[in-house]
Amino acid sequence: MNQADQAALSGGPTYGRSLLNRVLFGFGNSDARLTHITELPARAAQVTEWPLWAAAPVVDALRDCGIETPWTHQVHTADLAFSGRNVVVSTGTASGKSVGYQLPILTALHEDSRATALYLSPTKALGADQLRAATVLSEGLRGIHPAPYDGDTPSEIRQWVRTNGRWVFTNPDMLHLGILRSHQRWARLLRNLRYVVIDECHSYRGVFGSHVALVLRRLRRLAARYGANPTFILSSATTGDPAASAARLIGAPCVAVTEDGSPQGPRTVGLWEPPLIEGVTGENGAAVRRSAGAEAARVMSELVAEGASTLTFVRSRRAAELVAMDTRHLLAQVDPTLPERVAAYRAGYLAEDRRALENALSEGSLLGVATTNALELGVDIAGLDAVVVTGYPGTVASFWQQAGRAGRRTQGALVLLIARDDPLDTYLVHHPEALLGKPIEATITDPHNPYVLGPHLLCAAMEQPLTDDEVRGFEAWELLSDLAKQGVIRRRAGIGPDGSGRWFVTADAHPHDAVDVRGGIGTTVAVVDCESGRLLGSTDAGRAPATLHPGAVHLHQGESFVVDELDLDEGVALVRAETPNWTTSAREVTTIAVEKVDEQRIYGSVTTALARVLVTRQVVGYLRRLPSGEVLDMIPLDLPPQPLPTRAVLYSVTPELLERAGLDERRVPGALHAAEHAAIGMLPLVATCDRWDIGGVSTALHPDTGLPTVFVYDGHPGGAGFAERGFARLRRWLAATLAAIQSCGCATGCPSCVQSPKCGNGNNPLDKAGAARLLAAVLGELPDDDEPHAES
Repeated sequence: MNQADQAALSGGPTYGRSLLNRVLFGFGNSDARLTHITELPARAAQVTEWPLWAAAPVVDALRDCGIETPWTHQVHTADLAFSGRNVVVSTGTASGKSVGYQLPILTALHEDSRATALYLSPTKALGADQLRAATVLSEGLRGIHPAPYDGDTPSEIRQWVRTNGRWVFTNPDMLHLGILRSHQRWARLLRNLRYVVIDECHSYRGVFGSHVALVLRRLRRLAARYGANPTFILSSATTGDPAASAARLIGAPCVAVTEDGSPQGPRTVGLWEPPLIEGVTGENGAAVRRSAGAEAARVMSELVAEGASTLTFVRSRRAAELVAMDTRHLLAQVDPTLPERVAAYRAGYLAEDRRALENALSEGSLLGVATTNALELGVDIAGLDAVVVTGYPGTVASFWQQAGRAGRRTQGALVLLIARDDPLDTYLVHHPEALLGKPIEATITDPHNPYVLGPHLLCAAMEQPLTDDEVRGFEAWELLSDLAKQGVIRRRAGIGPDGSGRWFVTADAHPHDAVDVRGGIGTTVAVVDCESGRLLGSTDAGRAPATLHPGAVHLHQGESFVVDELDLDEGVALVRAETPNWTTSAREVTTIAVEKVDEQRIYGSVTTALARVLVTRQVVGYLRRLPSGEVLDMIPLDLPPQPLPTRAVLYSVTPELLERAGLDERRVPGALHAAEHAAIGMLPLVATCDRWDIGGVSTALHPDTGLPTVFVYDGHPGGAGFAERGFARLRRWLAATLAAIQSCGCATGCPSCVQSPKCGNGNNPLDKAGAARLLAAVLGELPDDDEPHAES
């Protein structure tokens, strides 16, 4: 560690706390909002020598970039990759994970003029940042020239990359559509493919992760066709079981490197709960909490006024603009020169504008930035004094990724999580061990989801006919047989060398165009400005009724629109420019039928199950809310029902259990309903999902179970693995749900505990106290620990 690092570490511990004290002073010296403070100590660097196998010019290039001596995890990762083993490095933000793949790749490309490599990133900003770093490192090496291949790459450059590119920087979308579909044109790259880098691999989860997992299996399959067996190098934030998660993603064994050798400055971490607003009520008279965005703007204004370089993460593009605008307004009252030092950063900006903002923040001319998670991954912004996380970002890994932006030069820093009006946020700020302890989630992917697997098998068959053994390996014989009956694929028997069959896509099929790697399944709905005819974007038909219904407020790149018409048959939503002073949220009515029980357990008066279900959803109206959270009105709608075959976790209880819990017949519907809402909000604690990825139904007498039952289901066709994780960790999940209800200070229920922003029944009936009694009774029947074998 150099002297500057030592000085930063020695002076750091009081700096983050002093920033927090300044914020509290700005709020009137009241720490009522602050629910927890912890001090994270500094960590010294662990260094080692450069490996002997590394090419000298590559080591010189890294030294010229300021890396005089590598950290231990960088060399460990590089050694494993150089030996041909798939490896995932899972260490903290700013730990220099990229050196772990730069060293073996640049050495291979330098020593073998034909060798090639691929780099995949989930975001353009991250890919562009890593491309710039690789370009600088390659300047003194022979004929490497790292090159981009994404949606923004001009056609003439794409042609050069196909012919000459040796280290191609792309994303899963372009790998699927541009490379695998046209693999014959990429034969040179695939034949000589030595390494594949998958950066920030923890972001590939749920349906998105399942799609990417199948794209990577197709990549390995085609590389093998051309005689290559590339080594995969993955980087990840600190997560649970990174080796298993990475192996599921690439479909091959993987070794994990988790010991972080990088230095880390001390950090003060605070958890913050906005107060309830006196005299303001929401739906059904519920209490309304001051919004996390309003609190974040005020906190950032205090930090910027103090001269602290601050990054504020928010959950949406609109929120980024609003928080930046509100912060500038507050600062204008303090110093007229400060508002110009605050900006918003999000997807949708031009690349040159994003780069200018990144440079301004790094150089210090910009002090405060409100951003979406566009700045969470990889982009090198060093030296921040504070990070404000506005609402739990969905996973512990993402929280630490965002928090790691503070103190990247090892000085002391402040990290502040401001809770949203949400059961999970409420739970975490009152149970800090669930957030600040060891990560509790592992990335979930389910490549065997038939609604994801089927389209990718069609793509694979078009790229190269599938063998019978491959179909059996995917356990997809029945699935492909059904697709063959639909006429999109056919099997020809006895044409393999061993007399086995081959599966061919029919001539008029275009399977690649039907796959949205980012998670959309089925037809798409185009969003069109009816006044200008401009195409604004698209969404899949399954989500359209809830997000593009008539009257919905639709945001696009900072512009506000209101939907005039939704035509699902034609696949179009017509919108017009308008900026109302309210937001909208759809209300749905949902029914659920059990089609098959995959697994069931009985614990006394409680029956739990994992089942395949058919959910039928119908948007029946929408709420209009003011920015304060106050509800204006409910507008009815008449839209067609939407079927959703998926998977659900459920629990049923006997009337005797309800009676012992003190719940009479009148209270049962409200207790079940409130418990369902709270459980939906808490599932992300044990499964890497967002509450908008899941849904729920509760009923006092379900026809398929004959008992009072609560369902929580995956909001994606075929399921995304979330219900399965909830079933495996049912006790932990429901115990946290009960704790969240008990932690909330409201009297009868609010959005922080049992109200849902998308409830089709207008959050009625809800019985907060009854839900607590119900959950306590259920937990009394469940075993003390979730069974290890329960997870699939």
